[in-house]
Amino acid sequence: MAESRRWWALVVISLAQLMVVLDMTIVNIALPSAQADLNMSDGNRQWVITAYTLAFGGLLLLGGRIADLVGRRNTFVIGLLGFAAASALGGAAANSGMLFGARALQGVFAALLAPSALSLLATTFTDPKDRSKAFGIFGAIIGAGAAVGLLAGGILTEYLDWRWCLYVNIPIALVAFFGALALLEVGERHPDARLDVPGALLGSAGMLSIVYGFSEAESRSWHDGLVVTLLVAGVVLLGLFGLWQTRAKVPLLPMSVVRDRQRVGAFLTTLFVTIGMFGTFLFLTYYLQGVLGWSPLKTGVAYLPMTVAMVIGSTQVAARLLGKVPPRFLIVPGLLVAAGGLAIIAQVGVEPAYASHVLPGMIMLGLGMSTAMMTSVSLATGSVAPRDSGAASATFNTAQQVGGSIGTALLNTIAASVTARYVTAHAGPGVDRRLLAAKATVHGFNVATYWALAALLLAAAIAGLVVNADRAPTPQATQERTPEPVDTAT
Repeated sequence: MAESRRWWALVVISLAQLMVVLDMTIVNIALPSAQADLNMSDGNRQWVITAYTLAFGGLLLLGGRIADLVGRRNTFVIGLLGFAAASALGGAAANSGMLFGARALQGVFAALLAPSALSLLATTFTDPKDRSKAFGIFGAIIGAGAAVGLLAGGILTEYLDWRWCLYVNIPIALVAFFGALALLEVGERHPDARLDVPGALLGSAGMLSIVYGFSEAESRSWHDGLVVTLLVAGVVLLGLFGLWQTRAKVPLLPMSVVRDRQRVGAFLTTLFVTIGMFGTFLFLTYYLQGVLGWSPLKTGVAYLPMTVAMVIGSTQVAARLLGKVPPRFLIVPGLLVAAGGLAIIAQVGVEPAYASHVLPGMIMLGLGMSTAMMTSVSLATGSVAPRDSGAASATFNTAQQVGGSIGTALLNTIAASVTARYVTAHAGPGVDRRLLAAKATVHGFNVATYWALAALLLAAAIAGLVVNADRAPTPQATQERTPEPVDTAT
């Protein structure tokens, strides 16, 4: 592919990835308006978020393997068109059920689109220097997409209507669609390969069960029979999935993808990073709007410094050093800096503390998180065989989605229980109930943020112990590697 054409292809791929990532947060700020407009109950409003994450996280492995079988560009453009159609359906929703269904459809097509985008990036940029730059830009998109979604959600909700938080995906998807047709190569297809149907059913059902279980834990409890059943069933199904993958003729997740030490380190690091990151975004939004009384637009603008820090961390730190220093020397310090930022944020009180605590914490979080995530993306996809790049990309995206779902449910449950205990312990005659409620809420957020900090420290420890490569892997290493024999066991 010509030099200029490759970089324009990166624009197309990044645009599609931005749409998928920001859609996970852009609806959050619009949710109160959508709830009022469609008369949703407090118990059902969570499905606006959960329907998307369930479909997305549960079907990613299947989407990655389909990309390998039918061609990455084909699944990329199908995913774009499907995502646009689902967004139009959601924007025109006449009732809550229609919106829930549209969000689930968005998740289905995102599961097809996301692994295709990442594997297209890995196969388009093969020169180590260009690859570092490309992954730096892509890493910035992943890191900043959530914050950009919060800003865009605030602007669209305040000046237009909550429905535009869904309609905005249509022009983005169409631009990326026509760009993909013009710039992206069709790529390798494997028409003789078969789809691993038992693996697809076991893996998808297991992931759906776990994601659903964690999403329900927030509204029910961790001891609820349904939650326990879903989590146990998910673990059992995923265990059966792993066993089947060692015996399948054409596995959905080739063992070579998870047998590599560097990729396993990248997957586990990403899982625990997103556990902390998703919950932190949620708490900061609640703090700025619920405690300080900021508007959706002002809250979105408050995230801009974090977005800038994420772009700098990905393109000016990680991209420049990737390939020159061992990956763990980028991941571990980056996560320690991010953990330091959370330690500052966790000390906020009911008084305004944006300039003194939130802003410096956001900047540290953005710089550290983006440096670590960009390096993890490169590790996860750098040395995988071309025909399995979709599966590797899907596994990385799955780690993100599962981590985000677990983090949101776990940290919210911690925050809620700590808040309730604080109110019980400090309630009494003559106590200002509004002030007590605010203090209890902030205390719950602070404790949960320390748990998020612990997740980042655990991710740093995993990266330091598991990731031991001297340099980030490159596609050249893949091309020189002797292919592993296909397991013919049934």
